[in-house]
Amino acid sequence: MAKGDPGVNTRGRRAVPRSRKGATGDPELVQLLTPEGERIESVTGPDGTEYRVDFTDEEYRGFYRDLVLVRKLDAEATALQRQGELGLWASLLGQEAAQVGSGRALRTQDMAFPTYREHGVLYCRGIDPIMPLGLFRGVDQGGWDPNEFKFNMYTIVIGAQALHATGYAMGITMDGKTGTDEGEAVIAYFGDGATSQGDVNEAFVWASVFNAPMVFFCQNNQYAISEPLERQTRIPLYRRAAGFGFPGLRVDGNDVLATYAVTRHALDNARHGQGPSLIEAYTYRMGAHTTSDDPTRYRIASEVEAWQAKDPIARMKTFLEKQKIADDGFFAEVDEQAKRESVHLRERVLEMPNPEPSSMFDHVYPNGSPLVDQQRAQFNQYLESFEGSAH
Repeated sequence: MAKGDPGVNTRGRRAVPRSRKGATGDPELVQLLTPEGERIESVTGPDGTEYRVDFTDEEYRGFYRDLVLVRKLDAEATALQRQGELGLWASLLGQEAAQVGSGRALRTQDMAFPTYREHGVLYCRGIDPIMPLGLFRGVDQGGWDPNEFKFNMYTIVIGAQALHATGYAMGITMDGKTGTDEGEAVIAYFGDGATSQGDVNEAFVWASVFNAPMVFFCQNNQYAISEPLERQTRIPLYRRAAGFGFPGLRVDGNDVLATYAVTRHALDNARHGQGPSLIEAYTYRMGAHTTSDDPTRYRIASEVEAWQAKDPIARMKTFLEKQKIADDGFFAEVDEQAKRESVHLRERVLEMPNPEPSSMFDHVYPNGSPLVDQQRAQFNQYLESFEGSAH
């Protein structure tokens, strides 16, 4: 697992600037690894911050391993849904670098608030990948302890987690848990479509006014289900932060190294009391919005092919090969591990017991409720009415 720190400077040795023209017309894009696998030593952001990373060979290989494993486990979950074993699945295909890069940038004490697609961040936080599959299979509500893993439960309501995260971050400040290297920071994930939701914009207001230790991490995958980016905004999304009084930055969301550097810097600023920031990870959703979606109805094949050339795993593999950091034996070993873990995941999903129907009443209130007890009794009576019948 990659755990190294990036070097982030606003002065010192000279950085090598790097720009990429984005689809929204903005030329500023922090990138440390090109689609061709070329390593950029450092890049200077719009505010003069120098972004670079300094990892060991083992840590670079760790990033690649994480990307491959996360993609394979995600593909297995998609296959399980197609075979009727899951009710739904929201794939992260194409967004692995944005999630692994930002997930590895979190320090142990930091808290993350995900949507329903952050399987890569969940993996980086050390949570068993079986956990979200229980949720989408309908056998439990997710199952992990947010306090233990510093990773909140999946949020289905679009944008709601931004307010939850902001409230949590305000509490951190009130508890005096910021201002030092050991301070806590909070990250909230959401997509480009969520930036049009009132909850997200309200979170921006509260985080700014109360100087909350927040990083708003927007995975701009170009589509809000079927709505393209140009129907969400007329300016790059990261520029919206200026209107709320805090900095914003766009990073190449298919570049795991740049994503790590930018996120770690933003989190460290937040934990030291410098307030919120917005990161726009410019990436692409290679698959469907969820398994209930058909993306061929609203986008063309040539667009998908153009983004395939920017694949986050392919560029990392090319980098490792060019720098002679990894050989064919390593890549084969990672593929074998990914296959082995995906098979194990499938086996465990198929072994999940079906819950008793009345168990849905068990955790509505922590100490029970007479009204819920009454509803449970009525429901059980209804189920018993089918006993001995052909139903």
